[in-house]
Amino acid sequence: MNSIHEIVQQVLTTGYLTVSAEEQLRRLLTTKYGREDFYAFMNLQQAAMTGRVKQESRELRYVN
Repeated sequence: MNSIHEIVQQVLTTGYLTVSAEEQLRRLLTTKYGREDFYAFMNLQQAAMTGRVKQESRELRYVN
Protein backbone atom coordinates (compact mmCIF):
# COMPACT_ATOMS: atom_id res chain seq x y z
CA MET A 1 0.00 0.00 0.00
CA ASN A 2 1.27 3.47 -0.85
CA SER A 3 1.83 6.07 1.81
CA ILE A 4 -0.04 9.36 1.90
CA HIS A 5 2.95 11.35 0.70
CA GLU A 6 3.52 8.97 -2.24
CA ILE A 7 -0.09 9.32 -3.38
CA VAL A 8 0.03 13.09 -2.94
CA GLN A 9 3.26 13.31 -4.94
CA GLN A 10 1.64 11.42 -7.81
CA VAL A 11 -1.45 13.63 -7.69
CA LEU A 12 0.60 16.83 -7.64
CA THR A 13 2.68 15.56 -10.56
CA THR A 14 -0.36 14.76 -12.69
CA GLY A 15 -2.53 17.59 -11.40
CA TYR A 16 -5.45 15.18 -11.09
CA LEU A 17 -6.94 13.45 -8.04
CA THR A 18 -8.73 10.30 -9.14
CA VAL A 19 -11.59 8.75 -7.21
CA SER A 20 -9.33 5.76 -6.55
CA ALA A 21 -6.56 7.92 -5.06
CA GLU A 22 -9.14 9.82 -3.01
CA GLU A 23 -10.43 6.53 -1.57
CA GLN A 24 -6.88 5.37 -0.78
CA LEU A 25 -6.18 8.64 1.02
CA ARG A 26 -9.41 8.37 2.98
CA ARG A 27 -8.44 4.87 4.11
CA LEU A 28 -4.87 5.86 5.00
CA LEU A 29 -6.01 8.89 6.98
CA THR A 30 -7.83 6.59 9.39
CA THR A 31 -4.52 4.97 10.39
CA LYS A 32 -1.47 6.36 12.15
CA TYR A 33 0.71 8.47 9.91
CA GLY A 34 3.77 10.64 10.34
CA ARG A 35 4.58 14.29 9.93
CA GLU A 36 5.69 13.87 6.31
CA ASP A 37 2.29 12.42 5.40
CA PHE A 38 0.47 15.14 7.35
CA TYR A 39 2.31 17.92 5.52
CA ALA A 40 1.84 16.20 2.17
CA PHE A 41 -1.91 15.99 2.75
CA MET A 42 -2.03 19.66 3.74
CA ASN A 43 -0.20 20.54 0.50
CA LEU A 44 -2.73 18.51 -1.46
CA GLN A 45 -5.63 20.31 0.20
CA GLN A 46 -4.11 23.67 -0.67
CA ALA A 47 -3.48 22.57 -4.27
CA ALA A 48 -7.10 21.49 -4.61
CA MET A 49 -8.41 24.73 -3.12
CA THR A 50 -6.30 26.87 -5.44
CA GLY A 51 -7.16 24.86 -8.54
CA ARG A 52 -3.71 23.35 -9.13
CA VAL A 53 -5.29 19.91 -8.77
CA LYS A 54 -8.56 18.83 -10.33
CA GLN A 55 -10.75 16.26 -8.57
CA GLU A 56 -12.39 13.52 -10.58
CA SER A 57 -15.15 13.19 -7.98
CA ARG A 58 -16.20 16.82 -8.47
CA GLU A 59 -16.19 16.44 -12.24
CA LEU A 60 -18.40 13.36 -12.01
CA ARG A 61 -20.82 15.19 -9.74
CA TYR A 62 -21.41 17.90 -12.35
CA VAL A 63 -21.83 15.41 -15.21
CA ASN A 64 -24.73 13.55 -13.58
